[in-house]
Amino acid sequence: QVQLVESGGGLVQPGGSLRVSCVASGFAFSNSIMSWYRQAPGRARESVALISPTGNSTNYLDSVKGRFTISRDNAKNTVYLQMNSLKPEDTAVYYCYVALGPRGSWGQGTQVTVSS
Repeated sequence: QVQLVESGGGLVQPGGSLRVSCVASGFAFSNSIMSWYRQAPGRARESVALISPTGNSTNYLDSVKGRFTISRDNAKNTVYLQMNSLKPEDTAVYYCYVALGPRGSWGQGTQVTVSS
C-alpha cells in the first residue's frame, strides 16, 4: 500500500532555512509526480510545489517562488522541500502527496513553525 512519511519540520526563526523530506513506499515512485502541500490553521490546504518523475520539471506556489526548492532522489524514493528565507506566513503543516488512489495519498504531515 502507498505510504508517505514526512520528517524534518520544526521551529525556525524568520529568515531561516529548513528542509523537509518525504520517504515513499508501496508504489512506483520514479514514475510518479510528487507534490508538497501545506495547511495553516483556519485555512484550506494549498499546493506548494510539485516535481515531475524525472525531476526535470517543477512548479511552485507564487508566494514561495525563489525561496523554496523541490527536489527528489529516485534511488532513495525520497522527495525534498528546501525552504529558505522563511516567513511567519509559511507556518503550516506540510504534507507530501501523490495522486494515487480514489482521493490521492497523503503523508501524516510535519509541522513547520516560523517564529522569533
